[in-house]
Amino acid sequence: MTIRLGVPSKGRLMDKTFDWFGARGLTLRKNGNDREYAGVVEGIGGVELALLSAGEIPRELAAGRLHLGVTGSDLVREKVAGWDLRLRELARLGFGGADLVIAVPQGWVDVDTLDDLDAVAAAFRRRHGFRLRIATKYHRLTREFLKEHGVADYQLVDSQGATEGVVRNETAEAISDITSTGETLRANGLKILSDGLIHSSQATLFRSGAAQWSEAHRATLEALEEKLGI
Repeated sequence: MTIRLGVPSKGRLMDKTFDWFGARGLTLRKNGNDREYAGVVEGIGGVELALLSAGEIPRELAAGRLHLGVTGSDLVREKVAGWDLRLRELARLGFGGADLVIAVPQGWVDVDTLDDLDAVAAAFRRRHGFRLRIATKYHRLTREFLKEHGVADYQLVDSQGATEGVVRNETAEAISDITSTGETLRANGLKILSDGLIHSSQATLFRSGAAQWSEAHRATLEALEEKLGI
């Protein structure tokens, strides 16, 4: 019986994940063909590699089809309801860092905090007859954050493309989006609210609570954790 480890299938996240495991004595590699979404783990027995998109890994962990998976902590929190009851963080890997934030137009000079946003949203509804629109791909996280901070009179609209451009295109009044440096936001005439940080994300190794964990699986996990120093 083998443990299934899911890692991102391409790009910088895959390369950095391979490097992180490699620095700890485990070699992760694809099965030769770039079109194949399976690989091997060398340096320990009983672990097989599955290559998936970072966005698929939270769902597969929650369903128990992966025992372990590396993906962004933002994606787990967004895609898995009650994630902390269903998954467990084993290690934060120290790369893939980005912040999920609330940003508003730079021209809103009197809007710096969530309280200011709440006041503007109420005034906007009175003036226009509909709720202020916040564009995002992170509906769950944004809704929970705004509820926790008492912001009302807004509506979330789904962002299918580049979220930073929706305010300039007048399809939303504010956004909730991932940013690494804030430069793209500033280039699109946006500023981050001073208390508008929803979540600081990074690549994280998660363990599934829904997967089958036999005694053999647990022994392999213990050996893996010892090898990784976690």
